Amino acid sequence: MEAVAKLKNVPSSPRKMRLIADLIRGQRVSRALGILKYQPQQGADVLQKVLLSAVANWQQKNTDTSIEDADLYVKTIFVDGGPMLKRLRPAPQGRGHRIRKRSNHITLVVDSAAMPEELVEATQTEVNE
Repeated sequence: MEAVAKLKNVPSSPRKMRLIADLIRGQRVSRALGILKYQPQQGADVLQKVLLSAVANWQQKNTDTSIEDADLYVKTIFVDGGPMLKRLRPAPQGRGHRIRKRSNHITLVVDSAAMPEELVEATQTEVNE
């Protein structure tokens, strides 16, 4: 059973956030949290909060299963571009240079790597037959 966490309008460029997101894609949640804790980039703190939110969402859906038994991992993570604030900056000879302040949207999905008991039993009966 997977759980999703989304964060919108993060005031950082999508390109910078994707560099950090690539580090944790496909990793176990405990390892991903360790990676994000020691990254110097500002976006690592934001991604850490989103990851913890996704784990909390998974725990809310699966109250009967413990997190340790579930063996959670980052299934998918993607960073999309958000709205852009456009500003003008004074330039030489009366011109104006455009400054684009970018933002992004983060979507993170965690899933359990452990197979549910029903699937384990079904695969065992297929093998025995």
